[in-house]
Amino acid sequence: MRRRWIDVTVPVRSGMVHWPGDPPVEIRRISSIEEGARSNVSRLSMSAHTGTHVDAPLHFLREGSPLEKMPLEGLIGPARVIEVRHAKWITVEELAPYRIRRGERVLFKTRGADRRWEKDQFDPEYVYIPAETARFLAERGVRLVGVDYLSVGGYRKDSLETHQILLRAGVWIVEGLKLGGVKAGRYEMICLPLHILGGDGAPARVVLRVRQ
Repeated sequence: MRRRWIDVTVPVRSGMVHWPGDPPVEIRRISSIEEGARSNVSRLSMSAHTGTHVDAPLHFLREGSPLEKMPLEGLIGPARVIEVRHAKWITVEELAPYRIRRGERVLFKTRGADRRWEKDQFDPEYVYIPAETARFLAERGVRLVGVDYLSVGGYRKDSLETHQILLRAGVWIVEGLKLGGVKAGRYEMICLPLHILGGDGAPARVVLRVRQ
């Protein structure tokens, strides 16, 4: 049976949920065939950290590398989806039995994330990675960490520190995945962010395929 690619990208649409303080998402048709134009053309207005996106070290580190300086190899290859049971955090205690190894790409599927994407209002109670767990992942030498809402760190706590710990360790951060229909297990992953020169981040298309 042919293995199919699973799109785990959150669709970008006007009015969708975004990080508080970032510009709202607006997609507006500025040229329309129905109105006599030769082509349909839309204008996009949004943060580079909208929906499914990648963070570059420059996002939280003064001297961090911009997006184009990061090795794309980190975004393409084997990945593991881990389903998180804890209602508030991704804890070291819960991850320890998985024996996460150096070079792994780990994607965390948390409770209620898909329901959050259905709402246009930001939900600050998402499940996040505390600084302690970020240190654990960095020490394990993971290559990539992915989460299913807008930030690896918390809204009220550990946002700055969690990002800095992972980015200083050279870990790719992918935020805003849509993992509701994805089972825990091992996959092939392709994640390609927009090629924005000097970018602190960029929207990305992410697909998974079950590994044989």
